[in-house]
Amino acid sequence: MSIGAGIALFVIGAILVFAVNVDVEFVNLDMIGYILMGAGFLVFLIGIVLMVRRRSTESVTRTVDPVAGERVTRTESSTSGDPVV
Repeated sequence: MSIGAGIALFVIGAILVFAVNVDVEFVNLDMIGYILMGAGFLVFLIGIVLMVRRRSTESVTRTVDPVAGERVTRTESSTSGDPVV
């Protein structure tokens, strides 16, 4: 979602800078466009970094076999997109 928001901010900023030729006395639309383009680029980069970053989880299951008296330990690990089975 943040990647799309970054692209949208960048596009809106580019439209303000390069396509809108309106002179407003109290607002500089070119500067607002450049600010939006910079913010869109930063949001896009943050979205890419968060998407690439992987968190791994590990679950440990310990059970005791009542017949044999043995302890069984099973360890499972997965990354953020894989389900633990």
